Amino acid sequence: MEMHAHKPQKPLQSFSLPLSSSSVLQFYIISKMPPVLDIERELVQHSEPVKSVDLHPKEQWILASLYSGTVCIWNYHSQELVKSIKVSESPVRSAKFVASKHWIVTGADDKFIQVFDYDTTEKITEFEAHTDFIRSVAVHPTLPYLLSASDDMVIKLWDWEKDWECTQMFRGHAHYVMQVAFSPKDTNTFASASLDSTIKVWNLSSYSRWAFERVNYIDYFMRRSKQYLVSGSDDHTAKVWDYEAKSCVQTLKGHTNNVSAVCVHPELTIIITGSEDGNVHIWDGATYSIENTLNHGLERVWTFGCMKGSNRVVIGYDKGTVTVKVVCPHSGVSMGSLVKEKEKKEL
Repeated sequence: MEMHAHKPQKPLQSFSLPLSSSSVLQFYIISKMPPVLDIERELVQHSEPVKSVDLHPKEQWILASLYSGTVCIWNYHSQELVKSIKVSESPVRSAKFVASKHWIVTGADDKFIQVFDYDTTEKITEFEAHTDFIRSVAVHPTLPYLLSASDDMVIKLWDWEKDWECTQMFRGHAHYVMQVAFSPKDTNTFASASLDSTIKVWNLSSYSRWAFERVNYIDYFMRRSKQYLVSGSDDHTAKVWDYEAKSCVQTLKGHTNNVSAVCVHPELTIIITGSEDGNVHIWDGATYSIENTLNHGLERVWTFGCMKGSNRVVIGYDKGTVTVKVVCPHSGVSMGSLVKEKEKKEL
């Protein structure tokens, strides 16, 4: 891949939020009226540790990247394996659908980005993108751009319409960059999380730096026209932060081990947290009370996937993947969770 020299870009700003190691952040939108929830398990798939999950926007598919170096596509309706691709001998820590191109894009510990046609499983391209493990990839929602973040402390922007040219490099972190995520409010802006105890918010020319402690994951959320963050950390809690005031507005307590994943559903008034204690807690997004706890017996929780327009949530564990469907039979009342575990064969 051709890589041009670029002036390294700096992030826009920073602030201090006292998190612990293995922290998780996600941005979300909360609806006005909290729903009553039924949670129906749709798929249980046993596997090696799941490092990332993604939902296809049109097909009934889940993409899971595994520590074994394989990516799998499962149909959550038929519970059948659609595709399995051996990407690397190293862990694949991040994989995303690019539905407009019928692609899967992966980043792995072998330092390579690889692109596959998910219809044929043919490899479209591969290139060495970083000088250390690739922790995260993020696909721009409208433009032909891919972000990659690495243990080499660099974030890179790739343009697939320019033959995967590296068009921008973003430097400023002093430790591993654990995750990158585009803002849903301004898609020319993205955030990065690092073990250097900072979160940085970037656009093409500037950045802001926020100080945290050993941050692993980030994402954005909006509520009543204000922007917030939600985080999870090794102090066994999740926290909701006011983005502008840079202050914690709520601490969610209930886990007994590191909070390793968070997901605020884009359609429902719920916050979902996962932990190395093996539990998934579902919180009322308005009152911040625990409404339900799920435990599928697959050991530690590592990742969640959810998507606007879908009521499904995908959970990645040490020993497999579970898909649940969140059903809202009523609205306009206080949220209480009812869990109905449908009888499904375990594949």
